[in-house]
Amino acid sequence: MKGGLGYLRSLLQPEMMVTGLKVSALVGTVLFAINHGSALIQRKMDRSRWISAGVTYLIPYLVSVHGQYTSETRKKN
Repeated sequence: MKGGLGYLRSLLQPEMMVTGLKVSALVGTVLFAINHGSALIQRKMDRSRWISAGVTYLIPYLVSVHGQYTSETRKKN
């Protein structure tokens, strides 16, 4: 699997998903607390903040899987 298509496929590979989800949970929660914690406590989470919160968890997942994919690709070459 080369290029972007290989990366996209790796997003759903169980071996990479496990690590990606762990990283996403940890890093995403820290970032969520930093960026949205006070709004959550004050009950001021609106639609756009919830969308942003979702992205807060999505990005660490994508980055983690990308790192794993890049590492595996380099090992094969």
